[in-house]
Amino acid sequence: MSGKTRSLFGTAFKHFLNSLKPRQTARVYVGDDYHGNKYYEIPADPSRGKRHPQRWYVPPVDMRYDQEHMPAEWDAWLRNRRPEPPGESELRENLTIATMKKQNADKLEEKYIKKPDSTTKESAKPSYPVYDDYETTPGEGIKQN
Repeated sequence: MSGKTRSLFGTAFKHFLNSLKPRQTARVYVGDDYHGNKYYEIPADPSRGKRHPQRWYVPPVDMRYDQEHMPAEWDAWLRNRRPEPPGESELRENLTIATMKKQNADKLEEKYIKKPDSTTKESAKPSYPVYDDYETTPGEGIKQN
């Protein structure tokens, strides 16, 4: 007897037993970023029906999956928007650009922060706009300067 069965029950039972067996798939270490995240991939295998690779990352602190600490290049790679992982030079260039933008934004913020003027008192300011053509208090007529 060859061990192969053609019955529906036998085929279903064989597939059920095969689903319980642990699959030995080799994960491939792809790289890491400057936050300490490590990125892995299981390549696509069209012969087994896997058209897309499986990609994931492992954060440096266990169970601390936080997207704000992930560079955009690695995020694009994880979501299959780019086929190749980012290189070290690309990550370094984009990090320097991002830090430069943050520094410039901080300088602009310091330059354009309006400090309260000591000559104007807070109580003297009306809480709403005052127009010459409209009454300030209903029934008292138009404001005269």
